Amino acid sequence: MVSINLCTDQMAMLLAAPGQLISVSHIAADPLVSVMADEAARYRLNYGQAEEVHALAPDLVLAGPYTSRYTVGLLRRLGVEVRELPVAERLSDIPATLALMGEWLGNPLGAEALAGEYRRGLAALAPDHAARPRAVLHYANNYTSGSQTLAHQILTFAGFANIAEEAGLSGGGTLPMEQLIMLMPDLVISGQRYPGQTRAEDVLDHPAMAALRGRHAGGAVTDAEWVCGTPAVLSAIARLTALHEGGN
Repeated sequence: MVSINLCTDQMAMLLAAPGQLISVSHIAADPLVSVMADEAARYRLNYGQAEEVHALAPDLVLAGPYTSRYTVGLLRRLGVEVRELPVAERLSDIPATLALMGEWLGNPLGAEALAGEYRRGLAALAPDHAARPRAVLHYANNYTSGSQTLAHQILTFAGFANIAEEAGLSGGGTLPMEQLIMLMPDLVISGQRYPGQTRAEDVLDHPAMAALRGRHAGGAVTDAEWVCGTPAVLSAIARLTALHEGGN
């Protein structure tokens, strides 16, 4: 099997038998976005190009719904079986995606065991406090996550109210800084910065944000824990729960 999607990379690495998975995407080896970068480095890395994947002669290619339509279509026209793993948009979706990957890899028992560990970990992290501080996820270019995203689920499960929902955002998108300031969140949560800073990151240091500096938790979460619906989201929830408890 060959995986050409970051999320299927990680799911497959969790469940594949030795020798079953022969290649993962090069993104899986980037520690800024992958929680399994060290593991990924032990596999042949691919760049998601149909020609290179076809040359590996896989029995099955694992992809996602946002994988290049050209690549997926060309591989299928070449006779390669491609399966697309649905995106986990809710915390409750993760056991189902684990089960599906386990079915594809012939390891349903391993998937069931991981799903059980995930459910127990999630239950243990359930907050027992009534207060729901208002928070916002704030990234480069004023990007944030709305009410229909996994990030929103993580944030609210940890005991926060997401002001992006107040602003009417359902998916991922930009929240103008003026609107963010007017909403006056109790906490601004920023992820880690990337090397080779771009002008899009200047908003993180904008003078208008300085007024919220005492309410700012920079680097409190890592993108790698949020990007995909894997059991790694438990680490993100634990970090946010600690922030919640530290502010009360």
